[in-house]
Formats: sequence, structure tokens, C-alpha cells
Amino acid sequence: MRKAATSEAADGARILGRLSAAVLPGYVLLIVLFYFLAGEQLHLRESRGNMGLPPADSGTVELTAGSTVEQAFTTKIQRLESVSVQWGTYYRPNAGTILLELVDLRNGAVLLSGTFDASAITEGGLTTLTAEQPIEGLYQVPLLLKITSPDCQSGSAASPLMNTQGGLENGALTLNGAPAAGTLCFIAQGTDYIWTGLHYWEFAAVGAAALLAGLFAVWLRIRQGRRSYVINAVIAVKKYRFLIRQLVSRDFKTKYKRSVLGMFWSFLNPLLTMCVQYFVFSTIFKSDIPNYAVYLLIGIVAFNFFSEATGMALSSIVGNAGLITKVYMPKYIYPLTRVMSSVVNLGISLIPLVIVSLATGIQFKKSAVLTLFFLCCVIIFSLGLGLLLSASMVFFRDTQFLWGVLNMIWMYATPIFYPESILPENFKIILRINPMYYFLKNARLCILDGISPEPAVYMQCALMALGALAAGALVFRKSQDRFVLYL
Repeated sequence: MRKAATSEAADGARILGRLSAAVLPGYVLLIVLFYFLAGEQLHLRESRGNMGLPPADSGTVELTAGSTVEQAFTTKIQRLESVSVQWGTYYRPNAGTILLELVDLRNGAVLLSGTFDASAITEGGLTTLTAEQPIEGLYQVPLLLKITSPDCQSGSAASPLMNTQGGLENGALTLNGAPAAGTLCFIAQGTDYIWTGLHYWEFAAVGAAALLAGLFAVWLRIRQGRRSYVINAVIAVKKYRFLIRQLVSRDFKTKYKRSVLGMFWSFLNPLLTMCVQYFVFSTIFKSDIPNYAVYLLIGIVAFNFFSEATGMALSSIVGNAGLITKVYMPKYIYPLTRVMSSVVNLGISLIPLVIVSLATGIQFKKSAVLTLFFLCCVIIFSLGLGLLLSASMVFFRDTQFLWGVLNMIWMYATPIFYPESILPENFKIILRINPMYYFLKNARLCILDGISPEPAVYMQCALMALGALAAGALVFRKSQDRFVLYL
């Protein structure tokens, strides 16, 4: 007994050493790769203090020589990049020069200035002061936007527009030196620093320390002769890897058995679905989403995988009842292999996504690689839900019918073929509690917008996926010993 225990401990230590040799360099590689791929969005985000354009309902004054329009305001923007003013032209050709200045009221320093040709201004158009480099240190600082003209004449001068109904907190509008009710129609935009991004390497070091602590805890359990679920899982996968390959191959081949096109359907199915829905929603319902074909296909590919993986995992235990009652192997391998066979289909389905993206003029940027993170989240989330459904199916066979209905509701509750903006505000709670919404939204951001989400978004998506996996694994583990009684 002592020799057997010593042998098991030695095997466990050896496996842990190999696992550590793979995990630690892999962690370092992923941390460095993410830093490179995330780019500027790791440190900066669009400012939450950006000031939007108020709706114009009146002109201020005809900006002739000697006239002055001044708007005092404070911003909550950490890095100010631009200020824009909206104009009315009285629907006539105008002439002359307009001077815009942004002044720091603390010391009277001119931060930005620019001259604009009045003849180039259109009705409702904007003139924009843009900083060569973002201006920092202006958070909650009193500023003054001053608009004058040295040479515009009455009858050919434009007018800055205003909103007479609103006002700015800590702001005031003056027209030719006289206070006026309302606010100038202007925009202030910039970026804010992301605290987690600024401390990225510190967080990476904490993650590495947590990983080392976890590996050390596993090593202690091995030395004490106690079971380690991590090592047991590695041993199980290694021991049954041949059977796992056979089960994945069987599930994949069974899906296309007696099919003429075979696995080409994994390529064709999302493409045909996209064509139908693209015609319906872009032609009949007049969807105006930019790059709608790619927007739609990202949703179809991800949600089709989710539906297929959970649907196949649901029947994995009941469908393998004969094998389970005759051959011993960890029962979680059955739903795992079903999800893995769906992952193969997912990989094939990504080919038409790439083709359609290139055909519609999408220029892949380095952030597109980060889409794989959100697809991994979908896979982990589907596995967790699949474990839960497969266990439920053993005891409650109506699960398959209920899941069919719930899956359809879930599809319509996820912005696959419609923009989230069309949902009324009181229905936005549906999106906030829908993990698939976050996975799709951020995958689209990486591909369509070519930018990375904020660092906190990755943590949020990872926690949702791992939370589903933990819940599914816990339910599955608690109930698996009773499966044979109901099969």
C-alpha cells in the first residue's frame, strides 16, 4: 500500500511538473500577446465625460465683426481632444472669417484656437478645434469657448446655434457680453485613462502569483497523499484520450452520415442562413447597421455553435446509456466530447465569416485576433450549460423539449439580426443578464470596429463563462453517481 501510494505521488508530481512547464510559459506568452493586441484600448477609453450635441432650437447672434459668443463650461474629460460648434447659415451663402478659441479660465491661457472660412460652413454643420496632442489636466477645470469674427458683415455672417431649454452645470452662455438662458450647441470629446490598463503589469504579476500558488497547493495535496482534481482530470484525459478521439469522430461523422455534401454543410449552413436573414432584414425591414452582412454572420456562427453544442451535450448521457452501464470512464467526458465535436464545426464555420468579411471590405486589424477569446468564452459557457442540461436530462426527460423553447427565446433575446438600440429602455435588462449578448457584442467590436474592449470586459466575460462551467460541473458531479439508476 505504501509503495502504491508512493508511486501515485511520484506520478502526480511528474504530471504536475509537465503541467507547470506548459502552463507558466503559456501564461507569460498570453500576457505579452494580449498587451500587443489590445493596443491603445488597454490604457485609454472614450471618455464618459464626453459632451454630446444639444438639439438646436435657435440661433445665438449673427456673428459680425465685433460680436462675441462665449460659453463657459467644465469638463469631466481627462484628455481633451476636440471641441466642435454647430452653425446656422440662414440658408444663404456667407463670407468672412470666424475665430474659435478655447481658454483656460484659471490663467487666461489659450489652449486651442483656429480660424474658419464662413463660406465653407453649411446649415447645421460643425467647425472643430482639434488638438495636435490630447490636452491633459483639464478634468473639472473651468473653460471658456470664445467665438468671434474679425471681418464678417451683416447679411453674410453665420450664427452659432443654441438650445434655449437647457443649461450646463457650472456653465454660462453670454451673447455680446450679456448673459443668455440656454446653452451653446457644441461638443467636447476626448479620452480617459483606464486604471486597470495603467497597472496592467502589476495585475499580470498578481495573476502569475495566483497561478504559482495554485500549482503549489496542488503539489502540497500530492505530497500529503490527497486527491487533486486538477491532476485527476489530466490523468483521465491522458488515459482516455483514444476514446475521446473516437467519440468526437463518431459524433462528427454521425451528423453528416448519408449526406451528399458532408461536412461542407458546416461551411454552407451559416452562409445560407446569413443570405436569407440579410435579405429579410436589410431589404424588407431596412436595417441600417454598417457592415450588416458581417454583423449578422458573427451572430449566426456564434449562436449556431451555442445551440448545437448545448443540444448535443443535453442528450450525451442518455444517448450513451449502453456504453455508460458497460464501460467505466469519467462521465463528464461524454458531454465534453459532444461540445468538442461542435467546436470542429465552429472552426469550419469561421471560414465563411473570414471570406464574407474580406469580400465586404473589412480590414482586419490586430484586435481581430482577440475575437478568439470571446469564442473561447462561448465554448466554455456552452460546456458548463451542457453539463447542467445533460444531468437534468437523466432525471427529467422533458428537459429536451423545454430547452428547445428556451433556446428559441434566447436567440430572439440576443441581438443577432437586429441592433440593440431598437429595444425599449425597459427591456434592456434582458441584455444585461444575457451572457451571449456580451460575447457577441465584443467579438463584433474586435472585428467590425477594429478595437479591443476595455480590460474589465475580458474579466467580465471570463467570469460569466467560468461561472457557468463551475455551476454545471458542480451539479453534474453531485448527481453523476445516480445516473445509472435512471438510464
